[in-house]
Amino acid sequence: MNLNGKTAIVTGGGAGLGRAITLAYARAGARLVVCDINDHALDETTTAVKALGAECLSVHCDVSSSGAVASMFEQVCTQFGTVHVLVNNAATIPARPEDEARRNMHYAYLTTPLPRRSLGFTSAMTDEDWHRFWDVNVHGVFYCTREALRRMEPQKDGKIINIASIAGLSAFSAHSPHYSATKGAVIAFTRAVAAEVAGANIFVNAIAPGGVHTEIFDAYLNSIGEQGRNQLSQMIPLGRLGTPDEYASLALYLACDGHYLVGQTISPNGGMI
Repeated sequence: MNLNGKTAIVTGGGAGLGRAITLAYARAGARLVVCDINDHALDETTTAVKALGAECLSVHCDVSSSGAVASMFEQVCTQFGTVHVLVNNAATIPARPEDEARRNMHYAYLTTPLPRRSLGFTSAMTDEDWHRFWDVNVHGVFYCTREALRRMEPQKDGKIINIASIAGLSAFSAHSPHYSATKGAVIAFTRAVAAEVAGANIFVNAIAPGGVHTEIFDAYLNSIGEQGRNQLSQMIPLGRLGTPDEYASLALYLACDGHYLVGQTISPNGGMI
């Protein structure tokens, strides 16, 4: 698998899974565009990409702004000419203290003998909670996909990989119904766009990860103690979370030529579903 001569954009590429995908693409010979709103993470990843000998353009971009996304693509085309690969990885995730409290309650509900009841997550949700996930997770995917297709359709060549989540396929993230809804929307959007543009030799697919050992999730694991970690591992037949590199290898495969996958949602999740 190689991406020699290809230009790849990875949104949310500064840290976690996005960083792992960015580095995998750099090793495969791509020219990288790393997009993030965390400038420190952006600088670190850009340095790591250049250390691998790959060309790299770093862009501070909030994908929830259509204007910012359009500006980023203009910068990319000015420097590299066009875009061949887009990874829509940027996302808002449930990581606030109140999100973690709901997650802990839900995991305990799933893994210990407790009376069945409503957990009260949706009825307690505010408008602000709901909308903040859609702005990045759905609108951002649309804005970036639209700009990418405007370059890919004329050249009749392109790969788009949308990072969804097991939350969009199952009830394992019932603690965050707003997050689950956005990732389900990404999966539906992937199928529709894939069918639309396949005739132009543009391959659109999604990855729906289960648990990933990112910095944020590892911090959460450290906060819940041994019992909490054991409860989580009980829900995964493989008994562990996936590593960013394990997911990045799939993102690399989907970005390369030589496969027949169109509109698919692939979920590496250790056997959870």
